[in-house]
Amino acid sequence: MGDAAILANGALSQSTAPDSLTFRISPPAALVMDSGATLSPLTIAYQTYGALNAARSNALLVCHALSGDQHVANLHPVTGRAGWWETMVGPGLPFDTDRFFVICSNVLGGCMGTTGPASINPETGNPFGLDFPIVTVADMVRAQALLLDHLGIETLFCVAGGSMGGMQVLQWAASYPTRVFAALPIATSARHSSQNIAFHEVGRQAVMADPDWRGGRYLIEGARPSKGLAVARMAAHITYLSDSALHRRFGRNLQDRSARTFSFDADFQVESYLRHQGAIFVERFDPNSYLYMTRAMDYFDLAADYGGSLANAFKGSRTRFCVVSFTSDWLFPTSDSRALVRALNAGGASVSFVEIETDRGHDAFLLDVPELIETTRGFIDAAARARGIS
Repeated sequence: MGDAAILANGALSQSTAPDSLTFRISPPAALVMDSGATLSPLTIAYQTYGALNAARSNALLVCHALSGDQHVANLHPVTGRAGWWETMVGPGLPFDTDRFFVICSNVLGGCMGTTGPASINPETGNPFGLDFPIVTVADMVRAQALLLDHLGIETLFCVAGGSMGGMQVLQWAASYPTRVFAALPIATSARHSSQNIAFHEVGRQAVMADPDWRGGRYLIEGARPSKGLAVARMAAHITYLSDSALHRRFGRNLQDRSARTFSFDADFQVESYLRHQGAIFVERFDPNSYLYMTRAMDYFDLAADYGGSLANAFKGSRTRFCVVSFTSDWLFPTSDSRALVRALNAGGASVSFVEIETDRGHDAFLLDVPELIETTRGFIDAAARARGIS
């Protein structure tokens, strides 16, 4: 882990997230957001692994997905579970912490220490709730850039992430092309599809339909829309898996019984599994943050931000890209990755593309998939040699 974070005014920060470092931006400094809102004060919670070299050239930023956080490779302080990308981050792994200084921050609008809708609004003394400004992926990246400025890191060796994390990777490469040497977007797209927006709307409506949501004021009123958030998570979790993976794992097997109950109990193993996923999610995630994160993904459309041309977003880029997709990922299908690769080629970028055959669906980027690990290792090693990192 890194040392205690230092505030803009030089004072030591006390972490607002369990076992995390924090960086705090205080007035008159502020983050200007796409919505036109300004946010200050602002706290960014983050974790670091490994050490920054003397040349400050070995920093590797990991960007987390919708339900992730900064605890990428350490025991999670809330759930007690292993870090969400321990297959990738650590000594001897592709993001080798003996070689690289790995950074992962909780995104803007999150709920693990970075300022979000559950944070206290300094104007009212109460949690923001829906008074928190709408967040975009570009806003998340701007906040990360402020963190890197604080850490004294001008250029990132690599930015990597999957799903919403991959969106952040692409935004980094488009917004800060001179600060990114290599980029690894996995299982992602340069824009959210209408189908994905539709799935997100179902999840948001599940949260907002819960009577305990209270118009987003549940924290002030001592309530929590746990049932709605659990249903949202259950629906979303289905999209992270493939039909064949679900069938292989559960089939039509009944849950701990040999006969149907002729009721609406969880007769099938897959029902029990989804209910469990919903239950454990609500223990660590803020419902309003779920609304904000899904909306940020919905708004993501790099081409629209660059005159309708995705190639323009990467025109003249010197960043090295490796785009990775999975054959069974129907949430972010390979066709999205191919469109991204074509745009990168049209923009003159250096890009390689790997489609990995697996039946494990969208969540394959989080799992122990040997071809993904070896692809990542090969790309990172080649980039490190070009960067002069031993």
